[in-house]
Amino acid sequence: MAWQGLMAEFLQVPAVTRAYTSACVLTTAAVVWRLVTNFLFFGPLGFSFFFNMLFVFRYCRMLEEGSFRGRTADFVFMFLFGGVLMTLLGLLGSLFFLGQALTVMLVYVWSRRNPQVRVNFFGLLTFQAPFLPWALMGFSLLLGNSILVDLLGIAVGHIYYFLEDVFPNQPGGKRLLLTPSFLQQGDLCPIFQLSSQGTWPRLHEVRCRRGPGPGSSALSATPKL
Repeated sequence: MAWQGLMAEFLQVPAVTRAYTSACVLTTAAVVWRLVTNFLFFGPLGFSFFFNMLFVFRYCRMLEEGSFRGRTADFVFMFLFGGVLMTLLGLLGSLFFLGQALTVMLVYVWSRRNPQVRVNFFGLLTFQAPFLPWALMGFSLLLGNSILVDLLGIAVGHIYYFLEDVFPNQPGGKRLLLTPSFLQQGDLCPIFQLSSQGTWPRLHEVRCRRGPGPGSSALSATPKL
């Protein structure tokens, strides 16, 4: 009843005032979406953008096909955990575009779970995987970019790795990062898969059972960037 009265009162306001006020309210409410879209923005098209896309595609895929194989819900939860923590820490450092930080987090987690893999860094350097996030930070420094975003990604990646892989294996330790039940509702998670004929991806329902442990990997060759 109160809502109907409020609407009736609002409709009596002159058209321009009503339209402008509504636009202000809707635009302010839409700011909430920036909490998500800030992880999808990598700046204007250019070298930095394609560089980040290369790492997003490569290391996100290797994580999903490696230690997160068959664990789609856990993989989604890692994104949610990292995103929330980065948003909170980013506010302290006035960091508002966190796509690169999320990329570095993915690289960090992959590198710690594959410590014996040797990485060829654009044909210039070859080193063990755990050094890769630091090499990326050095590369950002050479390009004149702020390294705060890289440090944020490394810090959040380390927190996730410690809580998920290290602490549960310590005496008296336990797994603290438990994937929420709503992500595993019905034990089904929609993901895109290629059909058996190799045609355009279509949406399937696959079971999100827990697969190999976090430290396992299907990788053995030396990744080349």
